[in-house]
Amino acid sequence: MVSHVSIKLASERVNHSVASNNDPPRFYTPGEVITGIQDFMRGHGTYAEDDCLKASVAGVMQKVNKLICIRPLKSRYVGEIGDVVVGRVLEVQQKRWKVDTNSRLDSILQLSSVNLPGGELRRRSEEDEQMMRKHLQEGDLISAEVQNVFSDGSLSLHTRSLKYGKLSQGTLIKVFPSLIKRRKNHFHNLPCAVSVIIGNNGYIWISPHKSDILMEGNKDAIENYEIQPVGKSERETMARVKNCILALVASKMMLDDTSIMFAFEESLKYDNVKELLDPEAMLDVAFLTQHRINIIAEE
Repeated sequence: MVSHVSIKLASERVNHSVASNNDPPRFYTPGEVITGIQDFMRGHGTYAEDDCLKASVAGVMQKVNKLICIRPLKSRYVGEIGDVVVGRVLEVQQKRWKVDTNSRLDSILQLSSVNLPGGELRRRSEEDEQMMRKHLQEGDLISAEVQNVFSDGSLSLHTRSLKYGKLSQGTLIKVFPSLIKRRKNHFHNLPCAVSVIIGNNGYIWISPHKSDILMEGNKDAIENYEIQPVGKSERETMARVKNCILALVASKMMLDDTSIMFAFEESLKYDNVKELLDPEAMLDVAFLTQHRINIIAEE
């Protein structure tokens, strides 16, 4: 068995730093004193004790005027109405599905909150309830929108738009929700012939481009699309996009369609997609991406 070893000269090593020239933010641990309480207001991630403001979570400080918050570096997703999420069906219950959306509690998708096959709008019958598992079953991935937030923090979802619904022919990647930029649009068709759904909950779905017929919800076209194999070149492009996202995440960079596409373009100098999993290559791609973002910000 022949094994391949990658060896580089010290002069060829990538030695970039994605961080700016500014000092890195101070990291606070739970119970650590931030400042005196008389001078500042208590925000999320803090508590008052012994006339001091202390951190209740591990993270970095954010200050707006006199309001001090501690933003955790790693946390569960806290949903807001209108958020786009990608989730996995956990259980089929009576008139609803239980969905994992990376939240503290499981989310709920009601039978009345989905588009039935054919897209017709009508009251849901007992027959529809009996056919629920044919529509969505355990393990299925879906894209949805947060319709409501219950008092306990759990989410109510809906898929009553043609852009939402069951996902097939693609790959899922999970990242920290704090790295997802909130934008008006979280569905993107990238120039590299790959579509991405950047869920606010930190779940990102990567798939081949969908045709206009599929986007219009043509039932026959969708069924045919779901059974068609994905070509090798498409799979390689999807894998490259996935590895680029992993590179950005490793450097704690914010994710949106711009940063992902910049990273994809910078990654093209690596012919083999597997090379992008090398720590030096990941840092190289992230550094070059951050450099391009900084140039745009300065213009």
